[in-house]
Amino acid sequence: VGAPLYIYYNGIAAAEIWLALAFFAISGLGITVGYHRYFAHRSFRTSRAMQLVLAFGGGTAVQKGALWWAAHHRHHHRYSDQPEDVHSPRKGFWWSHAAWIFHSENRRTRSELIPDLMKYPELRFLDRFHHLPAFCLALTVYLVGGASALFTGFFLSTVLTYHGTFFINSMAHVFGTRRFVTRDTSRNNLLLALITGGEGWHNNHHHYAVSARQGFYWWEIDITYYLLVCLSWLGIVRDLRPVPDR
Repeated sequence: VGAPLYIYYNGIAAAEIWLALAFFAISGLGITVGYHRYFAHRSFRTSRAMQLVLAFGGGTAVQKGALWWAAHHRHHHRYSDQPEDVHSPRKGFWWSHAAWIFHSENRRTRSELIPDLMKYPELRFLDRFHHLPAFCLALTVYLVGGASALFTGFFLSTVLTYHGTFFINSMAHVFGTRRFVTRDTSRNNLLLALITGGEGWHNNHHHYAVSARQGFYWWEIDITYYLLVCLSWLGIVRDLRPVPDR
């Protein structure tokens, strides 16, 4: 609420709009590359140092820690659109979009679902102090650009990133096309794919979740996958799990 009110009364400069869009892209990729495709699905491999960078980078999006995020997402895939699913649109669009986060049962990290990640103390630290990455980014933005940059560049971009992620939980299970018959209501949605760096190919993803690539065909734009390919050329990540020909 504070960010749009600040912008309304104080105006917004073109440079601040570009700053907000830049942070929207960076924090969004922190979620798609790090929290989703790496921590939740382990669709590629990387070093322990880069793993920490991914956890910290995803944390700047203010969507709790990588352990909390990955555990809830794995739970979602296990029970997608079934009664146990924590954010199915079958429980209501608003519930799947955002309200489920505030339910007391969903606040804890489901550590039993992520034994492969719980063994890293640095990840447990960031999960416990999950506000730390976002605080560091917000403080840096404020010190460099002042209050205007903080409200526009950080808070506004964070809200946009929130809804980009939330739309995959809600709209990508309601609007779009279904290439594959899955037990859930997942759908492919080009608009959401463009907004979220490729996450909108949601029916593809639910059909074969462990692939590093969610746009299965060349015409399905998947910015996150293109970035992963570039990082693999540099040796930063490796063993990108492909989509099987079948």
